[in-house]
Amino acid sequence: MTATPHAFDVDKQNFEADVLQASLDTPILVDFWAPWCEPCKSLGPLLEKLAAEYNGAFRLGKVDVDAQPELAGVFGIRSIPTVMLVKDGQPFDGFTGALPEGQLREFLSRHVQPLQAPPAEAAIEDDAPETPEQAINRVQQAIAAEPDRPELKLDLAMALMRAGRTSAAAAELAALPANLATDARAVRLHHQLDLARALEGASPLDELQRRVLADGNDWAARDQLGVRLLLEGDAAAGLDQFLAIRQHARDWNDGQAKKRLLAAFATLDDAELVGRYRRRMTSLLF
Repeated sequence: MTATPHAFDVDKQNFEADVLQASLDTPILVDFWAPWCEPCKSLGPLLEKLAAEYNGAFRLGKVDVDAQPELAGVFGIRSIPTVMLVKDGQPFDGFTGALPEGQLREFLSRHVQPLQAPPAEAAIEDDAPETPEQAINRVQQAIAAEPDRPELKLDLAMALMRAGRTSAAAAELAALPANLATDARAVRLHHQLDLARALEGASPLDELQRRVLADGNDWAARDQLGVRLLLEGDAAAGLDQFLAIRQHARDWNDGQAKKRLLAAFATLDDAELVGRYRRRMTSLLF
């Protein structure tokens, strides 16, 4: 693809600067594609058209997965086309498959801010705080009013998870229709639930720390320690444990350290921390 002011090719050389760092200022829509992929051929021109139309509100980065398999691996891409919106140094939302133009516009409208400033009243409303229980009540009322909107059930599952009601969140997630299974929010919620389940039956923090000190190659202890630290608020220390496994025992437990890192990246809200550790993970590939 010929680079334009609003679209560019992504490779491992410009990934950090033009995607991760650039997304701190401008959202980057990353299109994972391949020359042989027929749906990619219809989606790509639409994305380029919208990037030009939005005139700088976001930039379009194109990743040829055949030429850049490592980058596809970093994002856990399993099918193409897959489109991922990167904001503040981390994946924020995305979709799989060639959506029609109307749905693409709807997707962008949810995440990309218009170039002009929003009305002051809307800004005040958006800043109003909402507790998790208030969110649950609001979404339940919306479901009662519009029971045929399945995306509201995903909203409910996320609100339940934020309130710490993991069993209820898991039940709502399992009941979602298949077309929402690859929604980026559903994927994030799956990761949150997987991390929470990883601690079922796990040893206490101090015991896991003693095991790792006694044997630095106790990968199972490191893995559980990383999850516990992550979920108990010391995210950087938890990510360090996964990176240590990734560096010294890449294939342990079917590459579980990479899965833990991707899950953590998908659930953490600290963009600077995620960007830093994503770069460290990427550096281990090259």
